[in-house]
This record gives sequence, structure tokens and C-alpha cells, in this order.
Amino acid sequence: MHLPHWLEVEPGQTALQIGELVLALVLSSMIGLERELRMKSAGLRTHALVGVSAALIMLVSKYGFTDILAKYVIVLDPSRVAAQIVSGIGFIGGGLIFVQRDIVRGLTTAAIIWLTAAVGMACGAGLPLLAIFVTAAHFLVVYGYTPFTHRFLAAHADLLVCYVPGKGAVQEIIQTCTGYGFSVHDLELRRDAGAQADAQTIRIVLQGRGLMTSLLASVGDIKGVVSVQLNRDRQSAGD
Repeated sequence: MHLPHWLEVEPGQTALQIGELVLALVLSSMIGLERELRMKSAGLRTHALVGVSAALIMLVSKYGFTDILAKYVIVLDPSRVAAQIVSGIGFIGGGLIFVQRDIVRGLTTAAIIWLTAAVGMACGAGLPLLAIFVTAAHFLVVYGYTPFTHRFLAAHADLLVCYVPGKGAVQEIIQTCTGYGFSVHDLELRRDAGAQADAQTIRIVLQGRGLMTSLLASVGDIKGVVSVQLNRDRQSAGD
């Protein structure tokens, strides 16, 4: 007795492929949960969808054309779709990167979106050990590298802040710096020929292990602050 055509299980639609999709969902959700807890623009749902979609596209590339293949007549290369995933995921990643007051933000989240797609592709390609290893590597980098860089690689900073006096900006700037884990070791008023007529520039020397990109963005959003930047000349002299 033959089952109806719509009940027959075609190659590529077995429990093995369902398991690969489930693994992609679990691993990408774990990655997305970490982003969600850090309140990033791309969180749990985005990463889960990217991972499962990449896995499904890989499975379609591997098994979706078996009905038209003929030995020595029609031969298809499953890797061609994988190459398109790598290129296409760049559009999502690019949309997560933005510039605020000359500060680039979102690079890490964009890279993690790309990694999530790779994890999904590995699941769909039947390489679960590689997918699990890369997922573990993601958590090692995110949770292990951040304290390391804050402790050993971000010990000092030299800022130039242009602000409009009379709006309490300096006090709020200092409070913001200390709130991000920096201590103010020096503060001096500087003459800036390029500044606005009613603006002044101060140089602030900081020491600490806070996140510099977030600090610059927060200082730039303070009322009365015209611009904020790292003192590149001073940084280069200290290297």
C-alpha cells in the first residue's frame, strides 16, 4: 500500500533535518539572548530568525533539487547558496552599524549577526560539532574578552570636549565619566581657534577601565556639549 504523494517523506525532510533546524534555533537563540540581555538593537528574535533561516537555506540548497538531478546530466553545486548567504547577511549587519558624533557603534552586534548566520549554515550543512564550538567561542569572546580588554588595554584616555559655558555641562561631564568607571586625573581649559565664539574647550585626562565608545556617545549627548573627541596627538605621544 502506497501513501498519498503529499504524505510521502521526501529526502531532506526527515527527523535528521528537523533536528538540524532545532539545533540552529537553540544555538542562535542562545546568542540572541546574550544580545537581548545587553539591550542591543538586534536581540533574541533577530538572531533566532537569522540562524534558523540560514539553516533552512542550507537544507534547501542540499536537498531541494533532488527531483531534477540526473546522473551525468544535471549536476548542481550546493555551495553556491552558501556563498549567497555570506553576501546577503551583510545587508542586515550593515543596517546595525551607525555613526553618532563620529563614533561608530553596532560593529560587534553586526559581527555576531554574521556569526549567527554561520552557525545556522553549519547546522543545516550537518556539522553540529562545529556549530556548537562556534557558539561557545561567541560566549568566550563576549564574556571573556571584554573584562580582559577593560583591565589591560583601556587604562587611560585623553578627551577634548567643546562646550557652551553656563549650562552646567562640565559638572555633568565629570559625573558621566565617573559613572562609566573612569577617574578624572587632570582637567584644563584650552584655547581652540576653531571653536564657536561662545564655546570653550577643555581637556580631560581619564584613567579607568570603562567602555570608551559608550562614554563618548553619552558625553556628546549632554546639553551644552558641542563636540567630544579623543586627543589623538596626546594619545600618539603616549604610545
